[in-house]
Amino acid sequence: MSSTPVTPWYKQFWPWFLLGLLFSSIIVSTTFAVVSIKSFDGMVVQEDYYEHGKAINMVLAKQERARELNLIADMRLDPLTSDIVVDLSGDARPDELYLSLVFPTENDRDQTFVLEHVRNGRYITQGPDNLRYRWYLQIQPELEQDDAEWRLIGEATFPTEESIVLRPGGRSES
Repeated sequence: MSSTPVTPWYKQFWPWFLLGLLFSSIIVSTTFAVVSIKSFDGMVVQEDYYEHGKAINMVLAKQERARELNLIADMRLDPLTSDIVVDLSGDARPDELYLSLVFPTENDRDQTFVLEHVRNGRYITQGPDNLRYRWYLQIQPELEQDDAEWRLIGEATFPTEESIVLRPGGRSES
């Protein structure tokens, strides 16, 4: 018989190593679960997909109507005063325009502004201070998207001192 003393399990390396792997995986998975629950992005459409498809067709019809009216908007955001100036050319001159700034990933950052007609197709309003990152832009003559006859769309990365051209159904140009 051997007279080597057997050390207890809690003084050996391998049980602690295996328990460490187990506890670290529990901590990491719990952390990921908490982060995923707290940072809901709201990107999944919860509505009826058929209704969503009909809405896409309405959007396309509004952009086609803007094309028929030869509408193009030239937008500038003054970095010092935060004034938003839109020059609208084409066959429509509503009393006011509605500009929606849509953030691509967080819908709680979306903003809507009312632009007042000043003269000869020029609209102006006070914009947000320190606008940053990439935004989708929509200009339309009505606040409610369903009520609007036409819509111009585009996208821009702020801050920029260049003008942004919004066209019916097309990408904006800076």
